[in-house]
Amino acid sequence: MQFYLVQHGASKDIGEDPDRSLTDDGRQAVEQMANHLSLIGLTLDRIEHSDRLRARQTAEILAGRLRPPEGAKQVAGMGPNDQVEPMRDRLQTEANNLMLVGHLPYLARLVAMLLGVPKDRVVVEFRMGGVVCLDRNESGEWVVRWAVTP
Repeated sequence: MQFYLVQHGASKDIGEDPDRSLTDDGRQAVEQMANHLSLIGLTLDRIEHSDRLRARQTAEILAGRLRPPEGAKQVAGMGPNDQVEPMRDRLQTEANNLMLVGHLPYLARLVAMLLGVPKDRVVVEFRMGGVVCLDRNESGEWVVRWAVTP
């Protein structure tokens, strides 16, 4: 199973847009990332995203280019400060290649938990629109395979 974590693209501040949609630069960075991922042959079965507009827009851009067979869908429990244990537990039995599009600090805490380090320890520095690939090795342990930033 390949597991990809994506921090949403850059979004407008709440004063400019209460829904915090992607900025033009944020949209462009995600489109460039989607093109890059397509060029390297990244394949996945499904994209899941939080209920926030900026995460949905990021997921839609990625899905439009990568065309996962199961598409993109919103899932509960992926907000910035949600608990990561339910996702960790679900990932232990996931067999499909999956991409999660979400927020900090949720993504950073999830990576730390999967890698077995304290939840507040920075293992990967996420960037808006960036992608981190994790995989389970033969022993069932999670490892970081690669990371790409815009």
